[in-house]
Amino acid sequence: MAGKAEKELEGVSDEGERARAKTLPPRVPMVTTVPALVPARMINEVIYCERLLYLEWAQGEFADNAFTVEGRAVHKRADQPRGELPPAPTADEGGADGSRARAKTSATTDEPDIEELIAERPYEARSLWLSSERLGITAKIDVVEGSESGVVLPIEYKRGAAPDLEEGAYLPERAQVAAQALLLREHGYRCDEGAIYFAKSKRRVPIPITEHLKQTVEVAVARAREVVGRGAPPPPLDDSPKCHGCSLSGICLPDETNLLRGLAGEPLYDGPEEVRAPIEDDLSGPLDPDPWNLAGPQTEPSRTLRRLHPARDDKLPIYVQDAGTQIGLSQERLIVRSRQAGATEARLSNTSQVALFGAAQITTPALRALLERGIPVSFFSHGGWYYGRAGGFDTKNVELRVAQYRGATDPATCLRLARTFVASKIRNSRTLLRRNHGAPRAVTLGELEQLAKKAEVAESLESLLGLEGTAARFYFGDFTGMLKGDARSGDFDWEGRNRRPPRDPINALLSFAYALLTKELTLTLGAVGLDPLLGFYHQPRFGRPALALDLMEEFRPIVADSVVIGALNNGVVTPKDFVVRSSGVALKPAGRKNLILAFERRMDQLVTHPVFGYRISYRRVFEVQARLLGKLLLGETPEYPPFRTR
Repeated sequence: MAGKAEKELEGVSDEGERARAKTLPPRVPMVTTVPALVPARMINEVIYCERLLYLEWAQGEFADNAFTVEGRAVHKRADQPRGELPPAPTADEGGADGSRARAKTSATTDEPDIEELIAERPYEARSLWLSSERLGITAKIDVVEGSESGVVLPIEYKRGAAPDLEEGAYLPERAQVAAQALLLREHGYRCDEGAIYFAKSKRRVPIPITEHLKQTVEVAVARAREVVGRGAPPPPLDDSPKCHGCSLSGICLPDETNLLRGLAGEPLYDGPEEVRAPIEDDLSGPLDPDPWNLAGPQTEPSRTLRRLHPARDDKLPIYVQDAGTQIGLSQERLIVRSRQAGATEARLSNTSQVALFGAAQITTPALRALLERGIPVSFFSHGGWYYGRAGGFDTKNVELRVAQYRGATDPATCLRLARTFVASKIRNSRTLLRRNHGAPRAVTLGELEQLAKKAEVAESLESLLGLEGTAARFYFGDFTGMLKGDARSGDFDWEGRNRRPPRDPINALLSFAYALLTKELTLTLGAVGLDPLLGFYHQPRFGRPALALDLMEEFRPIVADSVVIGALNNGVVTPKDFVVRSSGVALKPAGRKNLILAFERRMDQLVTHPVFGYRISYRRVFEVQARLLGKLLLGETPEYPPFRTR
C-alpha cells in the first residue's frame, strides 16, 4: 500500500525496545483469531495508541472516567436509533460513482442552526450500523444526513472542544470519520466529506475525505489486524502526554510497567539480598508503540512516576449486619430498611460494593441492578466468616486467565511468587513491630530478618510453609507488646494465635479483620480479571480464594493487624463488645460495626507506594498490585514488585 500514510510508518527504530525486551520473562503469545471486521472506533485507537487498541479490542478491557461518562451523555441522543436513509441510487442516478453535483456544506456550522442543512439533506438516520467485508470495517455511525440524490454526510459526536487545527480535527478522529464515509460509499451512497460535532464548542467541523485520508484508513485497518494478531500487547508509551486523561491508564499502568521493564536484571530495592538474573524473552520484534508519531518530540523519560489514576475511589461500600434488614431498589437508589434504624438510602452511582452479614437480605431487583452495574455483593456469616461473592460477568480478558492458569501449573512460577509473598509478609511484620512495639526483642527482629532472607531462596513451597510458621511464632510472641493503655493492662487475654473458633478477643478481632481483607482482595482480583480461586502459594482447594490469600500475605500485618492494634489502643472496641463462651469468642454487632469503620478508614488512608513513589489509598494499592501481578503473568514485566513498608 503506497502513499504518505504508509511512509508515516517507516523509519521507526525499535532496537532499544528489543534490547530491553530481552531481559523480560518468557512470553507465550495467545493463539488469536483476528476478527474479520475492524470497528471504526479501533481505527481511531490504533492511530492514537496501539496498546490502547490491544487492551480494548483484543483483551476487552474498559474503564470509565469523567471524560467517558461525559462522552456517553453527549452521545445519548445519537445512540437512540431513529430514522433511515433512502435506498442508495444506482450509478446512473448519481450514486457513489455518479456525477451529480456535490451537496453544499458550510465550513463551520453551529449545531443549533441546521435548518439549511436539513433542507439540503431531508433524511436523517441515527445510530446506523454498517459493515463491509471488502473494506474489513464495521461502524456504528452516530448520525447520517442524506438527500434524495444519494449524497450523505456522516457526523461523529465528540465531547470536547474543536481543536485549532487547519485540518479541523486530529488524525485519529478524522480517520474514524473517513472509515464511516468509506462504508457509506461501499453501500452505494455518495459521500465526499464527513463532519465532527464538538459538543463543548457546539461546532460542526467538516472533514474532507481525501485520498491521503483514505490510504490512512487502509493502513490503520491492516495495522490493527497485525497488532491483535501478535497475540501480545505492545509496550506502553514512554512518558507520553497521551496517557493523561486515558480511561485505561489505571489498567495499562504505562509508567509503572516501563519502570519495571527498565529494572529488569536490577534490584527493585536496595540491598544485597535482591539478586535477579535476566531471563531471555522468546518474543522478538515488538511493535513500535507510536508509529504514527502523534505524541510529538519525546523527552528522556523521568524516573519520577506520574500518578495517572485516581488516588482513591470516591464510591463507598455498604455493610449490612442487622438481622432482618432488607435492601431494596427504588429507581437509581438502594433502600436499606432496618427494624432498628428505619430506612436509609444510597445512590447506586455512589456505591462500590455491598456486604451482607447473617440474616440480612437483598431483593432480586436490587441484586440485579447491582450486577448490571458491576457492583459486587459479598456474603458473610453472622459471626463474620466470608462465604463468597455475587458479581456480574467477569472481565473479557481471556488472555490474562490463560496466563494465570499456565503460571499456576508451572512449579517454578509458583515458587518464585510464593517466595515474594512470604518474604514480604515477614518483613512487613518486622516493620510493624519496630514501629509499634515499645521495646521489641532483638532476637525477634533478627530472626524475622533471617527468615525473610531464607524465604527468598527457599527451594519448595513446603519449606516456605515452615518458614512462615516459624516467623509467625516469633511475631505473635511479641504481638501484645504493641498494645498500649487499657488494652495492655489485662482487659484482653492473649493465648497466641488461634482460630476456628478464636478463643480470646484479640484473635476474634484478627480473624474478622482477615475476613474483611480476604473479601477486599477477592473483589479486586475478580475486577481485574484474575481468578481468585487459583493461587500460587496457597494451592487450590474447594471454595478457597487461594489467590486472594496469596496477595493478602504482605498486607496482613500492615492492614489487618494494624487495624486491630489501632482499634484496641484507641478504645474503638472494648471488652463489652465480645460474647465469651466455652466454645469460643465472637464480636457483638456493635463491635463488628466499629471494627468495620476502622478497617474502612485504613482502606481509604493514603500511603506512599515503595516502588513508584506516589501516594494512593490502600484499596487502590490492592488494585495496582493485582494488575502488576497480571502483567508479570503476561510477560510484560520481569518481576512482581512486593509492597513493603519502610
